[in-house]
Order: sequence, then structure tokens, then C-alpha cells
Amino acid sequence: MPHVAIVILNWNGRKMLERFLPSVTMHCPDNAEVIVADNGSTDDSLRFLQEHYPALRVVALDRNYGFAEGYNRALAQVEADYYVLLNDDVEVSEGWVNRVVETMEQDPAIALAQPKLLMYDQRDTFEYAGGAGGFIDSYGYPFCRGRMFSTLEQDHGQYDDAREIFWASGAAMFVRAAVWRQLGGLDGDFFAHMEEIDFCWRAKNAGYKVFYCPDAVVYHVGGGTLPKSSPHKTFLNFRNNLALLYKNLPDGRMRWVIALRMVLDGVASLKFLLEGHPQELSAVFRAHKEFRRWLPQLREKRRQTQAHEVGGVYKGRLLVDYYLLGRKRFSDLPRF
Repeated sequence: MPHVAIVILNWNGRKMLERFLPSVTMHCPDNAEVIVADNGSTDDSLRFLQEHYPALRVVALDRNYGFAEGYNRALAQVEADYYVLLNDDVEVSEGWVNRVVETMEQDPAIALAQPKLLMYDQRDTFEYAGGAGGFIDSYGYPFCRGRMFSTLEQDHGQYDDAREIFWASGAAMFVRAAVWRQLGGLDGDFFAHMEEIDFCWRAKNAGYKVFYCPDAVVYHVGGGTLPKSSPHKTFLNFRNNLALLYKNLPDGRMRWVIALRMVLDGVASLKFLLEGHPQELSAVFRAHKEFRRWLPQLREKRRQTQAHEVGGVYKGRLLVDYYLLGRKRFSDLPRF
């Protein structure tokens, strides 16, 4: 079996490490190693690791570089055939690593993959961050099999087919190390949120596949670093969503989709205001301002990406399907 590095990026997550690291070390196969990359924590994470896991390799970064650049800097110091980017709030199960790796070994075109992600506290329910694999619609709204916007489905085996997906969740993302190096890792400018969608899209633009492996299961708490609703998270999501669309959409669609998304983002900001969240509205405007400031760098990144039409994009309009047509489950959508 190829060598696998399971790398947990930690930032002030001592309690998460204490709670979830035991399952990761317990279910680490002989061909794998567990590494904790510490993103400049100011809590007692490093002391906890030294006292309770002295044999575990720790890559200590000098400050918090965010999810994207933190992983870039950590994995630059790790040699392996496969990397597993694993959140610190994930409980894993028996055989989860090699079940995914065996699938990827069968097809060299599979560059990334994810296991089934279920909720830690409701183990029969798909988890928001990845469910049974991620997709995106023609306007750039991400969704999952098992999760449409805020609607989560129970797992009844309805998505137990191994299949190609559009993006794999960064909560438990397997990636070939050679492809990671070829594509330059995650976009460090994203800091956090949607960087895995951007990376998967760049991989697909480069001719690779992204896959879902249902027989490997992990349980994710979610929201371990940022609360589910916060102005900073809103800022990152809106800014990064525009950036990944600009970088990866083909020429024929990029400009009009960006223009339409800015209008739809304005509608979303008004919704925030009506719901009594003026800070969220401000975050959307800051996101648009930062996106415009980014444009010179994004143009160069787009040139390197060589964007073109790729498979797996839902051609419908998710907002219409979900809010007007009542299609709340992935299985309700027309086949694509």
C-alpha cells in the first residue's frame, strides 16, 4: 500500500485534539502516519501533544496562516504518496483510510476523494460540510448529496454509490501528493472557506477526477473553528466564492455569472438586514470590495488555471429549485 500522511491542522484546538485524536490514532493503518500541524496556537495544544502523544510528529508553524496557507506550509514538510487533510473535530472509523486509497489506486485519474461525512451528534444524518460529496450549480452555489443549503437529510443508504463528484470536503479530503504539488496546493489567499472547492475545480480543469467513497465513514462536529454564523465567516464565504468563480469558470460564462452573483449577493445582504444582522450585510460589501481589489492577482491565477468547461456542474438554478420549487433534497433535482 502507498504511504499516507493524515495531517490535522490545529489552531487552539486542544479540547478537540483530546476528544478526537484517539480515534484517528486508533484507526491509523500501518501504511499511514498521523501528523499534527499546529497553526501558531496560543493555548496548551503543543504541551498536550508532548505529554500525551510524545511519539506523534508535530509540524509547528510560527503563526496562524489560516486553513489554506497553513496546510500549504505544513505539507511542504511532509513526504507521502497521499495526503489526508483532516479537521480536528472528526471522529473516524475502522478501515476509513485504505478504503478510500484503494479506490483511488484503481484509477490514476482520481486526484481527490472524500469519505461519507455524517454528523457527530446525529449519526444518521449527513453533515453540512461534505455529506455524500459536493457539487456546484451554474451560478456558483455549492451543495452536497445529503445537504441542500441548510436542509440536511438522514442517511438511509440513498447515496451509497461510489461516484465522481465535483468537490471533496476539506474536513476529510484525500489528495494525491503529486497532484497537490503540481497544482501548488490550496490558494493561500483564501485563508479559509471554499478553498477546497477551488482546489477541486482546478484539478478538474487539469483533467483529474474527484471521487466519493461511501464505504469509508467519518463523523464531523463542524464549526470547530468559526461559529456557523459570523460576519467573518460571511465575508470569507462571499469573497472566496466570487474568487473561485473568476478563476475557474470558462470564458463564455465567467463575466455574466460574476455580474449576476453580485446582484444576488446584494439581495442576500438585504435579507441579512431584514433579519436584524447589519454586520452580516457589511461583511458582504467588504467581500465585494476585497474581490475587486484582488482582480489583478486573480487574472494571473486564472491564466494559470486555463479554465474550460468541466463535468459535474448542475446546469439548473439551485435558488429556484430550493426556494420556489421546493426541491430540498439532492435526489429531487433533475439528473445531471
